[in-house]
Amino acid sequence: MDKEKKIYKSFHDIPPRDYMYFTNGRIDAGKPGKFSRIEITHILISMGVLTLIFGLVFSKNNIYNALFMGNGFNFELLPFGLGFAFLGIFTAFFFHEISHKFIAQKFGLWAEYRMFSKGLILAFLLGIFTPFVFAAPGAVMFMGGAREHETGRIAMAGSLTNIIIAGVSYVLYIFVFFESSILAQVFAFICIINAFIAFFNLLPFGPLDGVKILRWNATVWIIMLIASITILMLITPNLPIIS
Repeated sequence: MDKEKKIYKSFHDIPPRDYMYFTNGRIDAGKPGKFSRIEITHILISMGVLTLIFGLVFSKNNIYNALFMGNGFNFELLPFGLGFAFLGIFTAFFFHEISHKFIAQKFGLWAEYRMFSKGLILAFLLGIFTPFVFAAPGAVMFMGGAREHETGRIAMAGSLTNIIIAGVSYVLYIFVFFESSILAQVFAFICIINAFIAFFNLLPFGPLDGVKILRWNATVWIIMLIASITILMLITPNLPIIS
């Protein structure tokens, strides 16, 4: 008999005892938009840590640049770095995860965001000591017996939201704010970070959203993947650089 395929419910295959903290020991689906105190705390911690990490990297105020690139620390750039980081985290990470949550709740499932502390610590160390950051801050967990088409739509919601934000940002960058260098950089950055998050999550590997979408509807997966790649190709030459 073939071994039953494992269905991932989030980016992290973490045992419930290490990951899921239930309010008052209960699992309540709640209406779309309902948040628990634990969930809000985890969201705020994740966003705060990620903003700090990427803010340091974007403004080149990390140990790697100080020791190996000879740039020292330029704290004058830090406010800009933190500002860009927050925009990226809020528009890409926050809306991606919340979209997963709302759709899961719409299907009557329990769905809450939970941070992954080890992933945040690793991202922090990479941000301090290297010029690159790979962040696995956490994910929206959902329970309640989701069917395959529901799992596919829940997975689709996050990347679709990123694609929409990236598309709108690109239109604003091209047709509205092209004469303003600051606003142009802001919208270019929002566009590229959202397009990249969508593309990465659509990859059909392991527990990424792409696997669940592809299993549910290959046509939807192909259209979304093409859309994310197209936006990336259009906006990448205009990537803003803090200097």
